[in-house]
Amino acid sequence: MSLSISSTCSPLSWRNCSHRTPKITTPAAFFRHGCRSTNQTALQFNSSAPDSLFTQRFGFCISGAKLGFRVKAENSGGEIKMSEEEKLEELRGKSTMPDRFRHLTKEAPSPPLRWPWFVALAFLIYAWRSVLWELSNWRKLLLGIFQFVGYLSKLVLAFIFHFIGDPITYTVLFVESTVYAIHSFYSSIVTSAPIPQLTFIIMLASTVLAIGEAASPDSIKCQPYLLTAAGIIGYGAVRGFITEPVFLLMLVGLFSYSRFLKKRDNVCSALPIATVLASVGEPWVRIMAIISFTALAIYHHSKNLKQVNEVSEVTSFRGKVPLPLLGVALAIGIRVAAKWAGYRHLTWMII
Repeated sequence: MSLSISSTCSPLSWRNCSHRTPKITTPAAFFRHGCRSTNQTALQFNSSAPDSLFTQRFGFCISGAKLGFRVKAENSGGEIKMSEEEKLEELRGKSTMPDRFRHLTKEAPSPPLRWPWFVALAFLIYAWRSVLWELSNWRKLLLGIFQFVGYLSKLVLAFIFHFIGDPITYTVLFVESTVYAIHSFYSSIVTSAPIPQLTFIIMLASTVLAIGEAASPDSIKCQPYLLTAAGIIGYGAVRGFITEPVFLLMLVGLFSYSRFLKKRDNVCSALPIATVLASVGEPWVRIMAIISFTALAIYHHSKNLKQVNEVSEVTSFRGKVPLPLLGVALAIGIRVAAKWAGYRHLTWMII
């Protein structure tokens, strides 16, 4: 509902103003004047009373030649739109406090509520418990899958070992035995390698090899594998792995292989045998082996001088050292290093 008042008055006095009958405008007349609302009613009064009296009666000043007011009644559905400030003013009511102090009377904000957070925390804990339970189910599922894969792999391995299990087992045992043999061999070298005897063996073997190389050049270079095999046979005979008859039979086999199959001369064929006997034999065996091989080398050299009249150039020996001699030298070095390290360790412990 809205009320609008329009008034005009003349400067004449209100008493001399002739009162006219109020003019009521009907809705039909409003439609002729351009009004769009169907629920509006207008009431118009015209007066020519002086403005001073009208001002005294109604409390506001009106200027103009004519006096009148217009009342409009409008139905807007019964809803009155008010701003927030107007609502606050209406709630506060009429106050005698000046406007410049009104901002001091604003209500303080209430403290925030914290108890809903505890409710939410309880729900979160329950939800997290559900998540943990679900994760435990997933963990059990994954463990079951891994166990199934493990059982399946065991079945496959059992199926494989059913057919090729024995060769694999023998291969593993061979590798294990080889590793243990190498370890025991190295331990024996470190703990009890006879340095004087090994040095004497190197000297005797070097003497025999020098005699053979002088009588038949390239006799060492042309048969490195036979010299290595002869060294292994001699080591086996010293350690007791090979008996004496088998040892002699192997030496005869080496001589026959080199002499009849490889078609080498007598000095080249007898060089591995003489070296082994001079290195690992008894003292009288060593002496006999060196003397016999020296005589054979002299005979072979004199025979070649009679057959060849021209003097051949002497070539220097640049071949590789036989592996048995390198092994003996390495054993001496390992033993010396172990003794030095042991002495240094005891010295550090005493200090």
